[in-house]
Amino acid sequence: MSVTTTTDLPRVDTPPVPAAPAAPRHTLRPGRILLVASLAVAACYFLLPVYWLVVAATKSADRVYGSSGLWFDHAQLLDNLTKVFTYDDHVYLRWVLNSALYAGVGAAAATLLAAAAGFALAKYRFAGREAVFKTVLAGVLLPQSTLALPLYLVFSKIGLVDTYWAVLLPSLASPFGVYLCRIYAESAVPDTLLEAARVDGAREGRIFFRLVLRIMSPALVTVFLFQFVGIWNNYFLPLVMLSDDRKYPVTLGLTTWKTAADRVPELMQYTIGGAFVSVIPLAVAMLVLQRFWRTGMTEGSVKE
Repeated sequence: MSVTTTTDLPRVDTPPVPAAPAAPRHTLRPGRILLVASLAVAACYFLLPVYWLVVAATKSADRVYGSSGLWFDHAQLLDNLTKVFTYDDHVYLRWVLNSALYAGVGAAAATLLAAAAGFALAKYRFAGREAVFKTVLAGVLLPQSTLALPLYLVFSKIGLVDTYWAVLLPSLASPFGVYLCRIYAESAVPDTLLEAARVDGAREGRIFFRLVLRIMSPALVTVFLFQFVGIWNNYFLPLVMLSDDRKYPVTLGLTTWKTAADRVPELMQYTIGGAFVSVIPLAVAMLVLQRFWRTGMTEGSVKE
C-alpha cells in the first residue's frame, strides 16, 4: 500500500492578489476654491495692519511716511524700542506694568467669579434663579461704556477715583463669562459626579475648586482671554477714572503720546513702537492658552 505525500500532489499556483485601488484624489471643486480664496482674502485683510505695524516699528521717525509702508527700509527696531522704553523716565514700562496688573488680576478674578456664579446657576436650585440669569443676560447686552460715568460718580463718593481700584473693580464683572460658564457647567459637569463627591464627604468648596474648575477649564480659558483682551484694550474707563499718568494703562498712555506728537514729532514713532510691543502679550496669551481649547473640543462627543 503506497502513501501519497504532499510532494507528490500537483502544484497549484495561487493567483496574485490584486492591489488595492489607489485612493481617488480630491478634485478641486469650484465651491472649495471659492471658500479657500475667501478665507485667504479675509486673512490678508486682518493681517495687513499687523504687518504694517511691524514694518513701521522698524523705521525712523522721518521714514515712516517718507517710504513705502509695506516694505522694510533701514531697519532699526532695537534702537526704536530702546527709545520707547527709556523716554520720560521709563514711563512706557510703567504703563505696560499697569496694563498687566489691570488685565491679569482683573481677568483672573473675573473668571473665578464667573465660574462660581455660572456653576451655582447651573447646578443649584433656589428661588429667583431664572430671574438672576435673565439679569445677567441683560448685562451682556448692555454696552460697558454706558456704565463709565455712573461708576465715576459712585467711586468719587467713596474716594476711589484716580486709584488702581477704580479700574480693577469694574473689571471683575463679566456677564458673558457667567452666561458661558452656566451653559458649559450644565453640559460638562455631571450631577452623578457631584453626588459621588458629596457621599465621600467632600464639602462644596472642595468640590468646586478640586473638581469643577478642572472640568470647566476650556470655558474658563475662553472667559479669561475675552476678559484679558477687553481689559487690556479698555480705553474709556481709565480715561474717565484716572488723572495721574503714572497709573495709565498702555492704551491711554499711547493716546497721550499721539496727541502730543504735534509738538514733539518723534512721539509718533514712539507711539508706533509702543503699539507694536503692546500686541505681543495678547499674542503670547493666545498661543499659550490655546491648548486648553484643544483638550475641550471633544467634550461630549462620546455617546454614553
